[in-house]
Amino acid sequence: MYSFKNDYAEGAHPKILRKLVETNSVQQVGYGEDDYSVEAKGILRQKIQNPDAAIYFVSGGTQTNLIVISSLLRPHEAIISAKTGHIYANEAGAIEATGHRIITVETEDGKLKPDDIENILQTYSHRPHVVKPKLVYISNSTEIGTIYTKSEMERLSNYCKSNDLYLFLDGARLGQALTAKNNDLTLSDISHYTDVFYIGGTKNGALLGEAIIFNRIHHATDFDYMLKQKGALLAKGRLLGIQFLELFRDDLYFSLAKHGNEMAMKIAYAIEAQGYSFLTPPHTNQIFPILPKAVIRELLRQYDFYEWKAVDEQYAVVRIITSWATEENKVDAFIDSLKGVTS
Repeated sequence: MYSFKNDYAEGAHPKILRKLVETNSVQQVGYGEDDYSVEAKGILRQKIQNPDAAIYFVSGGTQTNLIVISSLLRPHEAIISAKTGHIYANEAGAIEATGHRIITVETEDGKLKPDDIENILQTYSHRPHVVKPKLVYISNSTEIGTIYTKSEMERLSNYCKSNDLYLFLDGARLGQALTAKNNDLTLSDISHYTDVFYIGGTKNGALLGEAIIFNRIHHATDFDYMLKQKGALLAKGRLLGIQFLELFRDDLYFSLAKHGNEMAMKIAYAIEAQGYSFLTPPHTNQIFPILPKAVIRELLRQYDFYEWKAVDEQYAVVRIITSWATEENKVDAFIDSLKGVTS
C-alpha cells in the first residue's frame, strides 16, 4: 500500500537530518535567538527583498493561523475566507475558539476576489450590530490545488489596502504554488502584496515548521508575547531555524516543491489521457480527478488517497497528493494500475 494521501507522510530531507545531527552538541541560546535561526531569517529577508520584515518560526500551520489572526484582530473583528479555506474547513474551530467569526464565501476555484469581499463588507455594514470584517485569509496554493496569479494578487492587495483590511496568506504549500509551471509570482511579490504570510516547511521537506513573516514590522508588535502565551515559543528554537536554513541556503525548498509538482503532473497527464476530467485544473502537487467509483475502489486496493466528494451515483472526486519524496517508480506503478483498471 503506497500513500498519495498527503505530503507529510515522510520525515525530512536527508540534508536537514544530517545538519541536525552535525549540530546536535553545539550549544546555542534558546527561544529562536540561536545562530541558525538568525542566519535563516537573514536569508529569508533577502529572498523576499524586505530587510525590515519580522520573522518567527513555529511548529505547525493551524498554530500559525490561530496566533497570527488572534494577534491582529480586536474582539469584535472577523475574518473573510473561502469556504474551502483551511481555517474554516480543517482546524476544528481553532479560530472561532479565540472569539473571532469566520465569514465564508462560496467559490468554484477556492480563490477570493475583490467582488467577493465587497459583498461581505456590504452585508456586514450594520454597525455596531454585526461583526466587523477586518482580515482577508487566502492560501496559495488553495485547498483545492489552484494558485493565484500576479494580477489577481495585485488586485486583491489593492482592494484590501483601500478598505483597511489585513491580507494574510496561508503558505502551507507556498513552495508548490511558486514552482507551478504557470505561476508568475515570486516570493518577493508575496511579501509585497500581503501584510502577513507564512512559508510552510512541514509539507515540503522539513520535519515540522512554518516561517511567519510580517512584512510590516508594526503588525508584529508584541508578537513574541503572543507566541509565548499560546505555547508556541520553543526553548529549542534551533530545531526550526536549522531546518529553514537548510531549506533556503541553496533553494532546496523550491527544488523539493518542483519535484512534488512534476510527479503530480505526470499522474494528471495519465488521468487525462484516459479521458477523465478534474474538479480544478491541475497545477501543483494536489490534483483532484473525477473518476468512476468502480475505478476508485480498485485503486484503493493498492494505494491510499482521499475520496474528496461524490459527484453522482457513478463518479466521485478524489484527491491525490505527491510530495518532495515521492519516487517516480511509484508514480509509474500508479499509472500502470490506472490503465489496468480502465482498459
